[in-house]
This record gives sequence, C-alpha cells and structure tokens, in this order.
Amino acid sequence: MTLAPYAAREDRSRGRRHPEAPPQGRSEFQRDRDRIVHSSAFRRLEYKTQVFVSHEGDLYRNRLTHSLEVAQIARSLARGLHLNEDLSEAIALAHDLGHTPFGHAGQDALDDCMKAFGGFEHNAQSLRVVDELEDKYAEFTGLNLSFETREGILKHCSQARAVALGPVGERFLTKRQPGLEAQLTNVADQIAYNNHDVDDGLRAGILTVDKLLDVPLFARFHAEVTARYTALTPRQLRHETIRRMINALVIDLHDETGKRLAEARPADIDAVRAHPEALVAFSDAMQRDNRDLKRFLYEHLYRHHAVYRVMYKARRIVRELFEALFGDLRLLPPEFQSAAVKADGDAGRARVVADYIAGMTDRYAAEEHARLYDLKQLR
Repeated sequence: MTLAPYAAREDRSRGRRHPEAPPQGRSEFQRDRDRIVHSSAFRRLEYKTQVFVSHEGDLYRNRLTHSLEVAQIARSLARGLHLNEDLSEAIALAHDLGHTPFGHAGQDALDDCMKAFGGFEHNAQSLRVVDELEDKYAEFTGLNLSFETREGILKHCSQARAVALGPVGERFLTKRQPGLEAQLTNVADQIAYNNHDVDDGLRAGILTVDKLLDVPLFARFHAEVTARYTALTPRQLRHETIRRMINALVIDLHDETGKRLAEARPADIDAVRAHPEALVAFSDAMQRDNRDLKRFLYEHLYRHHAVYRVMYKARRIVRELFEALFGDLRLLPPEFQSAAVKADGDAGRARVVADYIAGMTDRYAAEEHARLYDLKQLR
C-alpha cells in the first residue's frame, strides 16, 4: 500500500534509544509489534480486568482481548487513510501494557498511594514497561522500541513527567501533536471500549436494551435491526446493533479525518505534529453521540452497585498491598527488593513497589493480598 506523505515512515523514524542494525525481512514497526507480542507484560493482559474481573466469567473482555480489538480497528482505519498499519498495530497492542490489575479502580488506588511520589498513570507506566521493565535483551533494558511507537503509547503526561522523559515527552511541553497513527489509535481505543463495554454490560445483565434506547447511537441502530429482522435471539440483536454502532463510528472517523486532512494538507508528519489541533476526529454530530454513550456507560455501568462493590474490594487490595510492601521492602520478591534498595529515596522505592503491583494480574494481586493479610495462610 502506498503511504500518504503525512504517514509515519520507517526511513524517517526518529530512531531507537539504543542503535540497532536494521531488521531483516520485516519493517522497523513490525519489529516493534513483534517485541510487544512476545513480552511478558503482553501475556499478563489476559488476566487483567477491562470492566469485569476475570473470575466473573470467561466471556467478558479482558485487557488482552481489548488490545486486540483496538488493533483491528486501528489497522482498518490506517489502511483506509493510507497511514502506517504496522505502527498503528504496534501502538494499539502496547497501549495498556502498564495497566494495573482491576482496571481503572486499580489505577486510581495506586495513583492515590503514589500521590506523594509523583503519582501513577497507566499510559506512562506502559512506556516505563517498554523502556525499562521488560528485561530480555543483552544490549539494552526494555524493548528498545522506535520513537514513533513510544510516542503513541504516551497519550497523557504531566509537565513534570514530560521533562523527565526527554524527547518523547517534549510535545507535552511544546503543545504539539503526535503523529496520525498515534492519534488514530487513541480514538480506536475509545471506539473499542465504549461499544464492547455495552456488549459486556448487556451480557452481564447490568445494562438492558430498554435503558440503552435512551442513547441515540444505540437507539438508531437498534431500530434499524428490529425493522429488518423480526425473529432474532437476544444475542443476535445485541451483536447486530453493536456492530453497526462500531461501523458507523469507524466510517465517520475515517470520513471526517479525511476531510480535515484535505483541508490542512500537511506535507509530512512534522506538519501533522505542528498542527494546532488533532486531525483525527469525529464529526460534530458523531462526537455528541459518542459523548452521550460514554456518559450513559459511566452512570449505568461503571457506577452500578454490582461493579462498584467488586471495585471497592479491588481498591482495598491494591491500597493494602502498597502499604504492606512499601512499609517493609523485605516482603518484595528478591529482584524487586534489590531494585528498591538501589532506588533513590522514598520516591524511588515507592516507584519500585508500584512497578511490582502494576505488573500483577487480578488473580495474583488477590492471592498476594491473602498471603500478606490472611492469618490462616502461613506461607
């Protein structure tokens, strides 16, 4: 496929932190993708919560299936817009590598624990995973990914953290945009989690079709499906409606982005970065529909008492793990003990504890909490 002039190109990449010989038989961004897929952090995503904790059912999305779904949407959009598919896929597969156990509840709890030590944010942690924590290669720490993949992983960043991150954090200080592949994958992430959370919420019985008919985007395609088919099972009705929602969002994003690119006419990726606002975007009408869907999910799914009760326990597990481990570093596994001893002051030691907790799966975090706090488990 011929790339648009403003797409990311490996021959114009800003390179890797540690120089390497060019890959054979694959592109630089394919090498990034392959390193991500073969990482330990990627495998652990299978047992990390999206919305529903893994023990609640095998059919709900987890962080791994979510990442695969984001990659599928991102690749389709990148191909349609003549952007770099391999880079889009790599960013999508890596974007949640630093996510805590128990989804956003775990992240919020760990951020609270780290307030005095620089805070915790999962996008920054994902970058930390690929830059430092993966320990597989003889010549460098981390995965040594290309600048463009690292740029796409880092969606948000405080100014203080941006300064510490050097070139990859610079755009947050200069108010510049990331490349189009990074912008596209960010929105693909929203499309995937909003619509698939609807699917899982209906499957769990927490959301109902009657409630969702108050959401314009859902109501429009539900009406289209029921008018066309008269004898669908609930599963078929759910799937036919949600797939149309996703398709409409993807098409709108493709068309509106194409329109904005035609108007802006960026000469290359540097012109994209210098543009005053993101060029990948929904139309105004679809943005309103998407905002209504997000608001509905926040009120009726994420704050539902059945979800909240589990997340309450999850926050307690993460908080008490941090308190115990930071309070006595000898409770850490040997490799983390060693890193904590070498760390610079309390902030450095807290960061090592946060690294350990963030890398846990849901199940491991619960088991580790029980080992530390359940007096009946003396092992």
